Amino acid sequence: MGMVTRTVSRRMADLAQSEIRAMTQACASAKGLNMAQGVCDTPVPLIVLEGAEKAIRDGHNVYTRFDGLPELRQAIADKLARYNGLHADPETDVTVSAGATGAFHCACAALLNPGDEVILFEPYYQYHISALAAVEAVPVVVPMQPPTWAYSMNGLEEVVTARTKAIIVNSPGNPSGKVFSRTELEALAEFACRHDLFVLTDEIYEYFLYDGRQHVSMAALPNMAERTVTIGGYSKTFSVTGWRIGYSVAAPPWTKAIGAMNDLLYVCAPAPLQMGVARGINELPDEFYRNLACEYQHKRDRFCSALTNAGLTPSIPEGAYYVLADVSRLPGVTGKARAMALLGKTGVAGVPGEAFFHGATGAEFIRFSYAKTDFDLEEACRRLTQASF
Repeated sequence: MGMVTRTVSRRMADLAQSEIRAMTQACASAKGLNMAQGVCDTPVPLIVLEGAEKAIRDGHNVYTRFDGLPELRQAIADKLARYNGLHADPETDVTVSAGATGAFHCACAALLNPGDEVILFEPYYQYHISALAAVEAVPVVVPMQPPTWAYSMNGLEEVVTARTKAIIVNSPGNPSGKVFSRTELEALAEFACRHDLFVLTDEIYEYFLYDGRQHVSMAALPNMAERTVTIGGYSKTFSVTGWRIGYSVAAPPWTKAIGAMNDLLYVCAPAPLQMGVARGINELPDEFYRNLACEYQHKRDRFCSALTNAGLTPSIPEGAYYVLADVSRLPGVTGKARAMALLGKTGVAGVPGEAFFHGATGAEFIRFSYAKTDFDLEEACRRLTQASF
């Protein structure tokens, strides 16, 4: 038998398995507490489960239209008008996809050419970089400074070139927990218009907001709807990370291209699960979302105080459910070595900062997810506090 001498495609060379999954595996081997992956251990709202069960029994088990069931597109459009201040036509502006990650990948594949430059803020979400690499676009990083993750508009002006095609805004942000203020978004909107850029916004954590903050969608700002692709989903809000129901919203010409790409990559998102999510959007009261923010703010406060007591100073998140802690006092030179040292000593797993920073800064941070049950969170806090560094 002849040996196959071919190699994987060039585009796969950079797509090493995510550090997040790698730490999840290391944690399982060490029988530790996994605070690496944002899997959302909190229960799924009953109405969402019942909606999906009923849909299965009612026969929603075949392909949907490539851009999703009309019930879900309508529910998303209603919610966008109510919560985000966006006016989207469910027939021409909304594409349901396989999670927000799927929606993001479809948008990148539909709108970016090889060699196009895309600006994103550091610390960044690793999948955003991977999606750009997969379509051979070029990520260009603008650093944000802890603990508030501030950045300068000058920094943006310095990196923009004739090849810059888009800018990515993730608010509330993973891994930083940064929530972009209306003022910051207005400055970015002006920048995008002046340089004629697409804006890709990842708003998956839009309901996870603390200290009375409000969510502002870039596409709701004047003149921004036509150049913004708004990406969202319900994996986190309804604790259904394995269901893969996300969406994008854009002007019709962009939606058409994104929809064609979605059809090619996924055909459609899981049909009965689309119905379950539609039920949740239509029927859960505002109180559900208020309680969600309140519950997670409590988790944030509890966990950040344990990190502080342990001597691993956190940059306090404004939204989402991740926190970057300063681990420069842990043994090791790299974030990976420090994360493994922490896992070894406390049995608590976090993600090495190198997953979110391209420079040496990554070694100084570990990202933790506090989307855990109160029981697991208490145990993690106990372990960290006992092992103060």
